Amino acid sequence: MRAASTLTCLALLAATTACGPEQAVAPPPVTATPSARSTEEATAFQEEVTLADGRRVAMRYESGRGLFERHYDPEAGEWSHPRLVYGTKADPCQSIKLQAGSGTVTAIANFGRYCADGEPPTESIAAVATGTLDAWDHHLTRKFDGWARATVTDDGRKVTFVRNATHVRAKLVWTSADGFSDAMFTYAE
Repeated sequence: MRAASTLTCLALLAATTACGPEQAVAPPPVTATPSARSTEEATAFQEEVTLADGRRVAMRYESGRGLFERHYDPEAGEWSHPRLVYGTKADPCQSIKLQAGSGTVTAIANFGRYCADGEPPTESIAAVATGTLDAWDHHLTRKFDGWARATVTDDGRKVTFVRNATHVRAKLVWTSADGFSDAMFTYAE
């Protein structure tokens, strides 16, 4: 038994010696990669839309802080600093809907506890920006399933947010002259 044990030890020693020490693995070759700033810009925001003039708007949720926006000016070749559109500590929902038309940008965003898991939102945001996109007008509707879509008029001066469900139809209007109206709910009889 002792001879077999010695033979096993010698075989293991020979195998270890034959293999030698582990060789260091060379790092992969360096290739051109985007700068940290452009990588951040491409991945940090959850939704992005491009206007007809080449400007871009990007929005993201920041957990415990709210909805943030920034926009890209193709003439200057740079993004604006992130700007808070709506502040809340509520959890963000699953998506942001951005739309651009006639120089007007609309956003639909929702917040609520467990909202990302499919629970209905408790805070529904409709937001609009025009011109330089430096200011956003927003409207909060509480305990509402969220706006389904926004329609921008051809001149960009009026936006209508709607949600049509089986028992209720909801409508919210924004105009460049008056801002947001009160949300109107029509219930089926």
